[in-house]
Amino acid sequence: MSSPSHETQIRVRYGETDQMGVVHHANYILYVEESRTNLMRDRGCSYAELERRGVGLPVRKIQFRYRTPALYEDVLVVRTTVGRVGAASVTFESEIERVSDGARIASGSVELACIDLNARARGPISLPPDLLALFER
Repeated sequence: MSSPSHETQIRVRYGETDQMGVVHHANYILYVEESRTNLMRDRGCSYAELERRGVGLPVRKIQFRYRTPALYEDVLVVRTTVGRVGAASVTFESEIERVSDGARIASGSVELACIDLNARARGPISLPPDLLALFER
């Protein structure tokens, strides 16, 4: 991750774990989504604002590598950067670490396509210029 990262801290909640107190793998997707939406909001563009404008950013591809489990009440830091920016898509890259010992929990990427929410056929559209500028910052 070469661009400056955005950090979000998350404390693992009981409902995100199994009977052994281990975080279920699907929750890591929620953790990186929270970090990604915080990154965008902090750069001046919330998902809610985008959707009011008729612009959607649905997930097109997710890749994750799980390294060691996170446990109930662990405090995690999710570091997210803007990766590849295409004409009609953007990829965010994230790393998740446990704060107490610096253990690398997971890493991955999420590719989002840009669509027109008001169009009947919702194929990819070009990223609006202001969104493109936000991602390239």
